[in-house]
Amino acid sequence: MRKDDLCITVPTFFRCPISLDVMKSPVSLCTGVTYDRASIQRWLDGGNNTCPATMQILQNKDFIPNRTLQRLIEIWSDSVRRRASVESAELAAPTRDEIADAIDRVKIEKEERDDREVLSKIVRFGRESDDNRGFLAGKDDFVRLLVDLIDKVDFETTSAAKSLVVQEAVKILSLVRTKISDRRRFSNLILNNGRDRLAVIVFLFRTGNVELKIDCAGLLEFIAVDAESKLLIAERDGLVTELMKSISKDSDSSLIESSLSCLIAISSPKRVKLNLIREKLIGDVTKLLSDPTASSVSVTEKCLKLLEILASTKEGRSEICGGDGECLKTVVKKLMKVSTAATEHAVTVLWSVSYLFKEDKALEAVTSANGVTKILLLLQSNCSPAVRRMLTDLLKVFKVNSRSCLSAYDTKTTHIMPF
Repeated sequence: MRKDDLCITVPTFFRCPISLDVMKSPVSLCTGVTYDRASIQRWLDGGNNTCPATMQILQNKDFIPNRTLQRLIEIWSDSVRRRASVESAELAAPTRDEIADAIDRVKIEKEERDDREVLSKIVRFGRESDDNRGFLAGKDDFVRLLVDLIDKVDFETTSAAKSLVVQEAVKILSLVRTKISDRRRFSNLILNNGRDRLAVIVFLFRTGNVELKIDCAGLLEFIAVDAESKLLIAERDGLVTELMKSISKDSDSSLIESSLSCLIAISSPKRVKLNLIREKLIGDVTKLLSDPTASSVSVTEKCLKLLEILASTKEGRSEICGGDGECLKTVVKKLMKVSTAATEHAVTVLWSVSYLFKEDKALEAVTSANGVTKILLLLQSNCSPAVRRMLTDLLKVFKVNSRSCLSAYDTKTTHIMPF
């Protein structure tokens, strides 16, 4: 049973055997079995002469009120109402004055359990609105205080209460990250302490629930501000492997998006690209793109963006063109079908492998997937100048005269997606 967001366990003997609801007026039959009055009355009015639970024939159809059970149900119902009232009050969004007091408490609080309760209240406040998140990020030294809470935590020896405090601190940092004005300074706060703070975030991403993983991925993406920070994050033991697990088609959709965003954020250094290619990320991304149930517009755009990044390396292009060309064929399929951004990323991938570096396998894969036709159709759409230049370059590679071929396709292009 559920009352709003409050989960309630109902004692079995409070339920009517017929309706399975909590009894309002419990009455007993001559068989000794108790039912809710309204339910058993309907049973008998329907012409039945047996006890529904035992199927014994009733010697009489008299009801005996079960006063004792009625009183127990009333006591239990009162306690449930009181509990719901208390929890509703606790879950109500706190005011800014209350939050300011809560932040002051965190600064001086020594008891870890109390720290967690206060931080949980701040999490609820931050989730209420964008303005609230801005208020938290603007509080003097509050962000620094949260960073200090995740400093040098060894989860093998740290108490459960302290671990929960650290998790709440990470949730708040993830909530307010976009309101932090000096992103580079914040990144340095996380990364400059012998990597201990980074290790905590990575550990929570590996071991936390879906919600915590999403918070950690968002935080890692935010602190990846330059080549040095991206290398520090990407080369932390176990992170890339865990990020790749999180983009499997069976993962939560929001976790897939946040993990892809994190991978994009850390992937620009060549050393990171090569590691991602060795870990077979291109194959995983291709599977994700090929699965219609897992690829939303946002996921498709991010997958194609990752392929675009990895196609800037020789090893990446070789992997993209490898096998039977499944990756490139999948990229061609996404042209003009998803969004402007997705098409631009897809065109850039095709341009990189087919024109810029002239991979022979790429030409075969694009041709077999009817890619030339799609390139011609795209040229007639309202694509950006940069995309148009790449499309023109691609036609040169395929030795197609665009002007002569475009007229041949005019009758087929009445429903082209605008770009």
